[in-house]
Formats: sequence, structure tokens, C-alpha cells
Amino acid sequence: MFSAVDTVWVLLGAALVFFMQAGFAMVETGLTRAKNTGNIIMKNLMDFSLGSVVYWAVGFGLMFGVSAGGFIGTPSFFAQSGYTSGDIPPYVFFIFQTMFCATAATIVSGAMAERTKFSAYCIYSVIISLVIYPISGHWIWGGGWLSALGFHDFAGSTAVHMVGGVAALVGAKILGPRIGKYDKNGKPKAILGHSIPLAALGVFILWFAWFGFNGCSTLSVQGDSANWAGKIFTTTSLSAAAGSIGAMCITWVRYKKPDVSMTLNGALAGLVGITAGCDTVEPWAAFVIGLISSFVVVFGVELLDKKLRIDDPVGAIPVHGFCGAVGTLLVGIFSVDGGLIYTGDASFLGIQALGVVCVIAWVAVTMTVVFQIIKHTIGLRVSKAEELAGLDIKEHGLSSGYADFMPAAPSGFAAAEKAGSPVSLENAVPVERMPKAAAATSASDVKMTKLVVVANHDRFNTLKAKLEEIGVTGITVSQVMGAGMQKGHTEYYRGVEVDINLLPKVKVEIVVCKIPVGTVIAAIKEALYTGHIGDGKIFVYDVENVIKVRTGEEGYDALQDETE
Repeated sequence: MFSAVDTVWVLLGAALVFFMQAGFAMVETGLTRAKNTGNIIMKNLMDFSLGSVVYWAVGFGLMFGVSAGGFIGTPSFFAQSGYTSGDIPPYVFFIFQTMFCATAATIVSGAMAERTKFSAYCIYSVIISLVIYPISGHWIWGGGWLSALGFHDFAGSTAVHMVGGVAALVGAKILGPRIGKYDKNGKPKAILGHSIPLAALGVFILWFAWFGFNGCSTLSVQGDSANWAGKIFTTTSLSAAAGSIGAMCITWVRYKKPDVSMTLNGALAGLVGITAGCDTVEPWAAFVIGLISSFVVVFGVELLDKKLRIDDPVGAIPVHGFCGAVGTLLVGIFSVDGGLIYTGDASFLGIQALGVVCVIAWVAVTMTVVFQIIKHTIGLRVSKAEELAGLDIKEHGLSSGYADFMPAAPSGFAAAEKAGSPVSLENAVPVERMPKAAAATSASDVKMTKLVVVANHDRFNTLKAKLEEIGVTGITVSQVMGAGMQKGHTEYYRGVEVDINLLPKVKVEIVVCKIPVGTVIAAIKEALYTGHIGDGKIFVYDVENVIKVRTGEEGYDALQDETE
């Protein structure tokens, strides 16, 4: 007889852990460039899909089959051994574990983003889900030799996250940095991600889904397990909160402003750090673990970027690799069951350290072999031309991951098509040439001047009101990005100073003739002036001619009733 409550609990956990795939996809997409969006999504989709199949066929049996010397499980192909735990059906346990396997595989995607062949990535995903993750997982969760020693990794700081992080480190090192990441002197250059909102959404999704990752790993919610699960939810969230607070404060001190992307990484660092000991540490210790993880991730990113020159666009290696290892070690210090601060005995900490070192060695050696074989056969990295063009178009034939955000057709065209009357020459309104009224001044005798104003967005309404006040109503407005001689404000992205920081600006174009140019310039300066750098600039041009398309009028006459 199986427990319906426990079954629903674990299935809920499986669904939440699956939802982490969406979180990883959003974080990786947001912290990379738009030209690789489709490629990132495809890799996250396929490492889950391919990994699920091979884990079902072979990996699950290697991980949870009868232990052969504590090193590997006896294979039971297609998950037919019926291995289970507690009061849940075998297939419930299987699908829950499948989600964990997929998480380990997808971690590598971000560290190797923007320059890895899609075919090579698919091969890697299959191998890690087929053999590498299941064997080290057997040592920890399948009754293997680390489990027998008393190694504790409740939900996978080492078994899942560190495995993925170490694989990512090996892959990123062999692959090499993205084009333009380092200058000729080896100094790192900032390559900005294209969407911080997407990255933030991904972090919130991961934080939410992590409650299933950690909390539902109890495999039961009956009796004392209910209180146990509540404590795990608490320690998980506290550590994440501490990680984000710590990263914010560290970057605020180091970079003079709180770095958004690093703070997002800080929350993930706290989640990874607490995963090993979320069941066995007190809430105050969870907070401390989160703070420690924030230091690990911030200085880990700087170590990779500035010292080791390993290009990790999203921080996957520090978040999952470094924090996974540190979080597992901290169990040996803060655990209420055998932790150093409670017992004064370092033997438990020694077992944790042994497990971390052995898993690192296993993954580093095997993944080095895998990546080198791929590199020297089908190739691991795309060509320079493909990387510069973007993997979306070269690997997937996708012109843009944001096609609907391209400039749209004018509303009149859309309305005509919707009405079933496509715009054509037959529907066009012919040019009506208006007779020229007698004027005291010939249009050709009036000097016309074009003013182009580049200013901050927050001054636009003031500028518009001031222009209307002096009678200037005809303006053209554009949203632009730019920087002056100061190269914009000094800013940092993930600890690296941005060379030229293009800031959002508004560009206003005006053609004047009747109103004196000096009057218009004075009004613009009055509207924009604050006395601070970045007030804007005014560019003055002579205009040779203006032609009104509808009437054919030229010069001063073409501006009447539109711009004075």
C-alpha cells in the first residue's frame, strides 16, 4: 500500500523541479546576447529531453541499482527494478529523480553559452545523464561508498549542482572565452546580457521551484515529516535571502553601486549553498551559509574573469560549482547532527571534504575526456564567423528570437490588410498640388534651420511644453542610445568596468524658419539645464529644402501648419 499524501507530495516536487528548467532558461537567456536567444532555449529544452530518455534507459539503474562494491549500481534498464523509498510508488520516485538529473545537465549550458556547437552540446548532455551523474550520484544517494561513510548531501549541493558546476568549468576552460571578452593584454571586457528582466524572472522561478527541490526531497509529508518539510522551506528561503543581501552589499562597496546581475547570482548562490544541509541546520545557520555563499559567488566571478580568464557569461561555475562545494563543507560545521560547532569533532567535516574532493576528481577527469574527444572529432566550438553572427541564425536558421519586436508596419497598412483591402497604387490618394497663394516673402528667401536635441528622458515633457510655449509644435521624437566624450557614467557589469556605457536618450528633431533660431535654442537650454553632466546637446544644421509630399509645396510653404 502506498501513501496517497506522500505520492502527491513527491509528484508536486517533481513538477516544481521540472519548472526549474524554465528558470535556468530565463537566467541564461537574459544574461547573454539576443542573437543567441533561440540557441539557449534549444539547449535547455534538449538537455532535458535527451537526458530524461537516457536516464530512464540506463542512468537510473546505474544510480539506484544494487551496489557493486559501493561504486556503481547494477544496471536495470528502462527503470524496471522498481527501486523506491518510503511509501511512494516506484515510478513516482523515478520521475522525481529524473528531474534532478536534468538539472545537473542544464547547468553547463550557461557557462558554455554563445560559442558551443549545438550538436556537441547534445552529445555532452547525453553522456552526463547516462553515466557521469548517475555514478557519482550512486556514491551519495544510491547506497554507495560515500553514503556508507556518512556523507550528507540532502538535496544535491554536490550530487547535482557541483557536478554540473565542475562540468561547466571544464567545458568553459577547454572551449575558451567568447570573441571580444579579453583585450590584447588579457583584461576582461564587459559583454552585457540583453535582458535583466528575463534574468530576474528566471531567478524568481528558480527560488520558487527550489522549495520542491529541497522541501519535497523529504519524500514524505506525514507525521514528523510535515514539520521537517516546514523547516526545510524556512532554511532554503533564508539562505537565498541572505545570499542576495550579501551580494548586493558586497557589490555596493566594491563597485559603488549594487550590481543587479550579481545580486541575482547571490540569491542562487544561497539556494545552492543550503541545499546539502537544509534539513539539518538551524535557521540562523542557514542565514550564515547564505552570506558565505554570497562572498563565494562575487569573488568567484572575479576570480574566473580576472585571474583565470575563464569566460562564464552567467556565473554558473561560481554559483553551482563553488557554492555547491562550500555548502557541502559547511554541513560539517553547522549540522546539528555531528557538526563541528556542536561537537568540537572535525571527523564529520573530514567526510564531507572527502566526498567533495572525490566527486570533483570524478567529474573533472571524465568530462575532460568527453570534451576533448568531442573537440577533436565533430568539434566543440563554432567558427568565428558563426559566433559573430550569432548562433540563432547559424545553428537554427532563426533570424531573431524577438521577431515580433522588429519595427512594425504603419497602422494604416495593418488596418487596410485587416479590412481585406491591401494597400496598392490603385488605392493610393493622388498628389493634390495646391495653388500657391501670393505671399509677401518667397519661400526660397526664408532661411530654414534644423535643430537636433539629445537629452535625458526625464526632461522631455519639460522640453515639449517649453517648445509649445514659443509656438513650436512640429517635432520628431526618437528613442536612442548614446554616450558623449565622457563615455557615459562609469558603470560595472558583473565586476567588469563597461568600456562605453550607452545610455538611453531621447532625440528631438525640429525644423524652424519663422521663429528665430536663437529664441528656440534659448528655450531648449532653459528646459534642459540642471547643471549636471548629461544635460544634453543641441546640434544646429542648415536646411537646403523641405518638400511636403501631399501638396508638393516646398521650402517655407511646406512647413506651414506643421512647424512654425
